Amino acid sequence: MNNIKELKKKIREHIWSIMEMKNTARFPRPVYGRIPNFVGAEQAALKIKSLDIWEKAEVIKANPDSPQKPLRYYALMNGKKLIMATPRLREGFLLLDPSKIPSTKYSYASTIRGAFIYGRKISLREIPMVDLIVTGCVAVDRRGGRLGKGGGYAELEYAILREIGSIDEQVYVVTTVHDIQIVDHVPLEPHDLTVDIIATPTRIHIVEPRPPKPKGIIWELLGEKRKLSVFRELEDIVKKKS
Repeated sequence: MNNIKELKKKIREHIWSIMEMKNTARFPRPVYGRIPNFVGAEQAALKIKSLDIWEKAEVIKANPDSPQKPLRYYALMNGKKLIMATPRLREGFLLLDPSKIPSTKYSYASTIRGAFIYGRKISLREIPMVDLIVTGCVAVDRRGGRLGKGGGYAELEYAILREIGSIDEQVYVVTTVHDIQIVDHVPLEPHDLTVDIIATPTRIHIVEPRPPKPKGIIWELLGEKRKLSVFRELEDIVKKKS
């Protein structure tokens, strides 16, 4: 297991380094330690926006990182409700309802700061059924293996939604990355989130067969994160279910 974690670390460091070196990274920089923003993020987002699963989705859950800001903006522009995780889940989830946001503010509402102003903090019990998930990656492979920045929050957000019944394994997980972020192989652990569709500025790749997803929270792996209020609320929901 330690070997897998070390290999993941090396892949992340390689991607961060090469994106800085080749100047494919965009603000905020340096990209080390981040889901890296990249040149062409808008073009990659348009490829996701062209998909049937995007058109049919009414509620989209998205990560808060910079490279997926165009997709959050398009979600609001297309009249879709947006569930946005707060950074490191410190304040749980926000709901952004485009019908309650001035259209001139959609771009700002798509940022982290703007989401806190124009979104509403919601409890886990208020999260509606989610039709599509947008996630960020540091690296991804063509079988759907992904690496985030190492905090495990994308996995936790997905697992929480599975636990409360807002998603099932049929819900697609999509990502936008620069072509340079696609690697030959990402080593996976049982709790790791995988992606079903990868869009870059130049192409779109649909992973077939669809890779398996985590089924819920692995409580023994939470550690200090268990103290976050979102997990205390989740524990209460799980107890009441049982």
